[in-house]
Amino acid sequence: MTNMPGISPIILVYCRFYGELSDFLPPYKRNKTFPHALKGGPSVKDALESMGVPHTEIDVILVNRRPVGFSARVAHGDKIAVYPSGSSKRSQHVRHLKKAFPYRARFVVDSHLGKLARSLRLLGFDCVYRKIFPDQQIVQIGAREKRIILTRDLGLLKNKIIRYGRWVRATDPPQQLKEIIREYGLAGRVRPLSLCLECNGKIRRVAKKRIEKRLPPKTKEYYQTFYQCADCGKVYWKGAHYQRLLDLINRARRVKTPGKTLRGKRRGK
Repeated sequence: MTNMPGISPIILVYCRFYGELSDFLPPYKRNKTFPHALKGGPSVKDALESMGVPHTEIDVILVNRRPVGFSARVAHGDKIAVYPSGSSKRSQHVRHLKKAFPYRARFVVDSHLGKLARSLRLLGFDCVYRKIFPDQQIVQIGAREKRIILTRDLGLLKNKIIRYGRWVRATDPPQQLKEIIREYGLAGRVRPLSLCLECNGKIRRVAKKRIEKRLPPKTKEYYQTFYQCADCGKVYWKGAHYQRLLDLINRARRVKTPGKTLRGKRRGK
């Protein structure tokens, strides 16, 4: 430990991250214990996030083999083991830090994941999304409405008031959807074509005569069944794209969820 007058000491800790938490580390730090230098004696939360791992992804922390919370302070020489939810650390003496999310999964999706937001809405999952969506608004909506924040921005998830959040690993939209369905066990909760893809409002069947003035000529001629968003008024019908949507819905229903121990996935409302 280096200590000079008027300067915060530099301490050295030894860390190991397990399971999918290694996704946040450079390859040479994965699946092994490595030293990490810290300034002063920060909280465990600040120490781990300085290594690139947001607190929303962490479920169990052991410092010198003892379970601690995010507010604990680290000291020189500490040995820190960090586990995600669903890890092998299932002892009754382990302190779980990851908050149990409500059974009715609702999301707030950052502005870079528009295709994911539309796909989740197609499957009937409540998603707040905007093309222009400042980070602070995302954080506030997630905290106030107890929504799961989905983002590719690691910095966003480090805000201390966030309770539920996931850094989306995949970059390809279909794989992103599969990842979220698997992570939160959504395959059995799909309620397709119930939410507006544009605004997240509820879709209801509407009489053709009420909206026929808005229809293209061929649509008016060949289709008889229509649906409309109660909020923005967008009209839907089972057109040429309908089979493609059905294929996406059927694939989503076939996604298998691993037998994880994520708190809230099996219980809680």
